[in-house]
Amino acid sequence: MKAANPVRGPVGLLTALALAVLTALAVLMAGAPRALAATDVSTIAEALREDPVYVAPAAADQLSSADADALSEQIRAADKALFVAVLPADQPTEKLFTDLRTATGITGLYAIRVGDRFDAQADSSVLPSAAVDNLVSSVATEKDTETQLDDFADRALTNMGGAAPSAWDSTDNDGGGSTTALITAGAVLVAGGGGAYALVRRRRRRHEEEQRAALEKLRVVVDEDITAFGEELDRLDFHPGEPGATDAMREDYERALDSYEKAKTFMAQAVKPEDVRAVTQSIEDGRFSLAKLAARREGRPLPERRAPCFFDPRHGPSVADVTWTPVDGAPREVPVCAADRTRLADGRDPVIREVDTDRGRRPYWDAGPAYGPWAGGYFGGGILPGLLIGTMLGSMMATPAYAADYGSGYGDFGAAGYEGGDVSGADFNTDDFSGGFGGGDFGGGGDFGGGF
Repeated sequence: MKAANPVRGPVGLLTALALAVLTALAVLMAGAPRALAATDVSTIAEALREDPVYVAPAAADQLSSADADALSEQIRAADKALFVAVLPADQPTEKLFTDLRTATGITGLYAIRVGDRFDAQADSSVLPSAAVDNLVSSVATEKDTETQLDDFADRALTNMGGAAPSAWDSTDNDGGGSTTALITAGAVLVAGGGGAYALVRRRRRRHEEEQRAALEKLRVVVDEDITAFGEELDRLDFHPGEPGATDAMREDYERALDSYEKAKTFMAQAVKPEDVRAVTQSIEDGRFSLAKLAARREGRPLPERRAPCFFDPRHGPSVADVTWTPVDGAPREVPVCAADRTRLADGRDPVIREVDTDRGRRPYWDAGPAYGPWAGGYFGGGILPGLLIGTMLGSMMATPAYAADYGSGYGDFGAAGYEGGDVSGADFNTDDFSGGFGGGDFGGGGDFGGGF
């Protein structure tokens, strides 16, 4: 008589597989170094060089292992150098950021929660201090650790420059899987696809939902732009075979028509806010072609290629730069169309493009970061953040990811040339590593009750 087989059917196979995984994990854990109870800077730095999220043993009640693993996977998937540390309330904080950045030696954005207080600082090549300030402020009222870190990561990862450090690769130097990767994979397998994996998927779904919502807001504005450009083409009343038409005129006209069709096609294919940049860039190209066509028909010199009118890109290419002072802002030079130049010279207000927001109709530069790609298509080459210093959109767009993901390569990449994820060691200027509310220290005032 044959002995009964204890592993029978799918359930038995899964049980055996789970036991095998747990056995392997036990062997791995037996050989792994035990976590230190201390939360000295060198311990935190050593952990962050291997994984983007560190939770001190004394702060384990603030963020569960599953939530920490999910946040780690989200950061790894984004391929950005975001370092997150969760520390107990009695953690010494004097020069915490500077000392931690020195100990890790890696250029990046560092976010730290100490007890119920949160702050962040970054190398300027990764994220300018104004953008860090805004990101920290945007989550300052969140009391739940998981929610606060999740929201911060969602917003920061779309604005950061650079890439993740190579040490975070899922494989070690000899080609085998790392202990962290095996433990994570085993935990996911034993949980039947739940746990950290489910949290990562939830976060990704939420990010996708936020992108869809932002795109729908942009769609209204972009459709208005496409319609306005189409109406300009109709009013032009140009016929390629009309008397006096030249090959150059016909080429300008064809380019304008092509730009119009491209804009419509790009918008129809858009699936995320960043895709809108190609739409407005096409419209801007088309309007410049129309400006050249008009000059040829009227016998005027061809216009120089200039940015569109700052106040409303629908006004067409600018004709001059004038000094303008926004409400509660500092004076700055902005490109303007002929009509707005006249209005300003007469002491009148320019005609400003407003869009719908949760706070009612607002100028586009005060409508939030979702309008970064829209504006980036019109004002490429990093010009717009300088124009918008002190505004909501300007602060969020003053990042290396401007007009790429919520915003095209703008920012201070540092004197040493290090980018996000690069190993600089202690070779960094502390003046270029800033943000939050306290320079090299944690806190320092503002919304954090006076700091430490």
